[in-house]
Amino acid sequence: MGFDVTAFRALFPSLESGIAHFDGPGGTQTPQPVADAMARTLAGPLSNRGRATASERNADDAVIAFRSAIADLTGGDPRGVVHGRSATQLAYDFARHLGRGWTSDDEVVVTRLDHDSNVRPWIQAAERAGAAVRWIDFDPATGELDLRSAEAAIGPSTRLVAVTGASNLIGTKPPVRAVADLAHAVGALVWVDGVHLAAHTLVDVAALGADLFACSPYKFLGPHCAALVADPARLESIEIEKLAPSTNAVPERFEYGTLPYELLAGVTAAVDVLAGLGGADAAVPRRERLRASFAALHEHEARLLERLESGLRAHGDAVVLHSRAADRTPTQTITFRERSTADAAAFLTERDIALGSSDFYAYEAAIRLGLPEHAGLRMGIAPYTTEDEVDRLLAGIREFLAS
Repeated sequence: MGFDVTAFRALFPSLESGIAHFDGPGGTQTPQPVADAMARTLAGPLSNRGRATASERNADDAVIAFRSAIADLTGGDPRGVVHGRSATQLAYDFARHLGRGWTSDDEVVVTRLDHDSNVRPWIQAAERAGAAVRWIDFDPATGELDLRSAEAAIGPSTRLVAVTGASNLIGTKPPVRAVADLAHAVGALVWVDGVHLAAHTLVDVAALGADLFACSPYKFLGPHCAALVADPARLESIEIEKLAPSTNAVPERFEYGTLPYELLAGVTAAVDVLAGLGGADAAVPRRERLRASFAALHEHEARLLERLESGLRAHGDAVVLHSRAADRTPTQTITFRERSTADAAAFLTERDIALGSSDFYAYEAAIRLGLPEHAGLRMGIAPYTTEDEVDRLLAGIREFLAS
């Protein structure tokens, strides 16, 4: 059974606006079942977690279901799923937790391909500890992470390697497992920023070699929050600062304060929506349904990406495509030889085509690519994107270049 994009789009009230959304890498639109799940949870009855009353059970069940849904999405263990306000917040929290044990004899490794939320927290934690920072480079001509650079950067003093699962700017999916193997060979931890990856690939945290994996549900149809996935035993080994009466149990000890139960319910609903796209029987375990769904989505998104890039390449050297890696998400960032991407974004936005011109917080990557004005025009294919919308975008770019 193929993926029916028309039926899928019917789940999204926001798409009735007529806006063609190519801004998915910054956050997808939200389907009605997710909004309904959040509203039901808020309407309650709802209290703080417990099992004595219906309102307590509703809160507790929302947390349990959230952990199970994220575990199914990532191949992780529900007991190792931590809620966070954002991936940035989680990185800063764990940079503080882990950095408490670093010294001037240690090194931390980051990449020039990453979103700054997987760079700056680790650099700042290293600076506080007096530890050194080493960099893994990428080739701007191909968009590929440089494994020789990784081999040079990772050594006996490395304590942590932070690497993206997929670049939010140019879509590159680097060889995370190869980097993780280098890190593990010297006893270092591996933090994987999976925010962009999890929106387009069924993640397996163990296969990636990720000790700590972060993702953001609002990139894959859910509400605005984040999740960390790790082996529960790994979390048990991390000591943190916390309130005296708060629990020391994992994963709860990493979740400061009362959890947003309505957001957690929305995340579970988003994962369930994704699990329903591949045509698998509802009796099939959710992880397997997700596998079928992501296979169908990959086929849909790859076809649209080829349509988009074929149209962009027709402009010859007037348009520069910066997303070039062999293995990448359906995300393309372009610049123009003689025109401003900021002007292009404004031109397209006036025509109800949603996308932007920026470095999108991939600060180091934009510098390494030498993007004019430190910005590119980023366009992302989402599950609800159609051929007609791709054609609208291409027509808009043609009009802009001719204007």
